[in-house]
Amino acid sequence: MSLARPKSPKPPTPRREEESIWDKFSTLGRKKKIKEVQEVEEEGKHAIDTPGAPVVPICPPEEYNLEENEERSMVETKSLESPKFKQLVTVLIEWINDELASHRIIVKDIVEDLYDGQVLHKLFEKLSGKKLDAPEVTQSAEGQRKKLRVVLDRVNQVLGISRNITPRWSVESIHSKNIVPILKLLVALVRHFRAPIRLPENVILEVVVVQKREGMLNPRRVTEEITQAYSDYGQRGERDAFDTLFDHAPDKLKIVKKSLETFVNKHLMKINLEVINLDEQFCDGVNLVLLMGLLEGYFVPLHEFHLTPRTNDQKIHNVAFAFELMNEAGLPKPKARPEDIVNLDLKSTLRVLYNLFTKYKHLN
Repeated sequence: MSLARPKSPKPPTPRREEESIWDKFSTLGRKKKIKEVQEVEEEGKHAIDTPGAPVVPICPPEEYNLEENEERSMVETKSLESPKFKQLVTVLIEWINDELASHRIIVKDIVEDLYDGQVLHKLFEKLSGKKLDAPEVTQSAEGQRKKLRVVLDRVNQVLGISRNITPRWSVESIHSKNIVPILKLLVALVRHFRAPIRLPENVILEVVVVQKREGMLNPRRVTEEITQAYSDYGQRGERDAFDTLFDHAPDKLKIVKKSLETFVNKHLMKINLEVINLDEQFCDGVNLVLLMGLLEGYFVPLHEFHLTPRTNDQKIHNVAFAFELMNEAGLPKPKARPEDIVNLDLKSTLRVLYNLFTKYKHLN
């Protein structure tokens, strides 16, 4: 049986000597630093808790450490979690990746991957077909800003934004990773270059802007409109009867849709096809091509179109081909774009079908 080893005696705790004058200065310095941090935290808390002030997203205290008159904006969490916002970001990322696939560029984060101007540089060159006089790769912050300035100057020029008008994006706002101007810029490019994508309508972001004035943080809420209703994009031209039906006469719209469906099936059933949903069954262009052949009394060679389209490009090709057949038949050029049909724009689809109905309604 072994005996327990005696524990080593602990060294006696040295008695703390009286603090020197330098120790006191060091302590005072730490206390002053702590007090400054507490003041900043209190400023932020005051800005948030002030009665009547908008709800500011939770941010670390250093986010409130602003210079006098400096502003900082933050998108409210509720806006970032909205389904429309998430859908918009997804659609834009997929569109960018499709456009830049040949460059082997893959965007995963719409802010982190675009703020330095590299992707925007390549995207604009791809959309416009014009080379920009800007360095390919820049690592420094100043170099990134210079690249952004070149890109944005050219973008503003192409979009027709004069120097007298302040654009909704800037070098600093994008380089500071502000998602609002990044989204607005991308939406403007989609609209101008008539991208074959459908953006979710009426995407709104609630943004809290905090400005430091006279040592106090003053928050205010700003509503940022990222996308509008699709009909407001200026792609349709003048308003017509279908605008009125959609806006003011939904019951009559149902009757019109039923009449067009009956007309379409009267001819498609000759080849054992039937449409039960006008909203979706023309978006790939197949039924539209076959319908034109039936109405004009000829067989459309299968090598002229994609019978089972899998990509957007194939669907757009089909619809564009159907439009060519309409033009050859003496029909007026459709106001809609092939991309509108592919993107399930019901008004555009109904307008095209109504043109066919007007010409061929008496055809057996």
